[in-house]
Amino acid sequence: SGNSCQMDDLHTFGAHLTTILYSLAFVLSLLGNSLVLWILMKYENLVSLTNIFIMNLCISDLVFSCMLPFWIMYHLNGWIFGDFLCKAVNAVFSISYYSGIIFLTVMTILRYLAVVNPLSTLRTQTRQCGIQMSLAIWGASMLVVIPEMIFTEVQFVDDSIVCDYADLDWKMVESYQRNVFFLFSFAVIVFCYVRILKILLRTRSHRKHRTVRLILIIVVAFFLSWAPYNIICFLQFLPGQIILLTCQIQKNIAYAFYISRKIAFSHCCLNPVLYVFVGVKFRRHLVHLCSYFWPCSNRQTSSPRIYSHGKFHYEDASIY
Repeated sequence: SGNSCQMDDLHTFGAHLTTILYSLAFVLSLLGNSLVLWILMKYENLVSLTNIFIMNLCISDLVFSCMLPFWIMYHLNGWIFGDFLCKAVNAVFSISYYSGIIFLTVMTILRYLAVVNPLSTLRTQTRQCGIQMSLAIWGASMLVVIPEMIFTEVQFVDDSIVCDYADLDWKMVESYQRNVFFLFSFAVIVFCYVRILKILLRTRSHRKHRTVRLILIIVVAFFLSWAPYNIICFLQFLPGQIILLTCQIQKNIAYAFYISRKIAFSHCCLNPVLYVFVGVKFRRHLVHLCSYFWPCSNRQTSSPRIYSHGKFHYEDASIY
């Protein structure tokens, strides 16, 4: 209860941590994901399905990060933006979350199919196919969050204005749904990568290794960022468990929730960093782009040409 277990120090801690981390994540995500989109548009003509999905992941992260300023103000001043934006901001967060998971899962499945059957028709899949799949994924993500849009509203709780589910049962359903979705995707991805690694251990294709490695690292980063937050959300809704906990344990869980949520929400700025450190081809594109801004740099280190007589080579059709 609020009287027996005061959380004032937690709210102070949460407000400061939120302001610092979300501000950093917002700036870094805008810079990093905009740079990735620029490189994709400038140096790749988005023929490969993987590149199209990476572009969608960038868009998802950019949209997600643009909601962070609302969250900063919410933690500092309560919800001051009205009922419409309460629904919209929460919906955008959830749509970005679900679309991110689906894009990563589909990318893993496509990579699995390409490794298992290199001569499959995946090579002939066009940009049109990628666009149709992307629209279907965004559409599915929007459908999933319709209940959240309906049942989330502005409320007055303990002299503060909050933006949350009006019905606790629906909030519990949403938490379970998020975890089931998360675990199902995780199981599919683990299955695919176990099979992929078995096959790659028998082959010497460095390019295949690079491609699989980057997608694997992106997937691992996503799941490590979101898993603690989802687990704690799930634990909070276990029937009757809060009654049995001491005040200190409740505070510890609340602190863990705050920190895990900050880690999860800050993930939107992480993928561009992974592309730089793991994506060999992406680094070459970045060096080539930087040569325009630093003319003294050696142009010979720039990215190799990726066009030949107006045709796009399949071997260069991904950002790796």
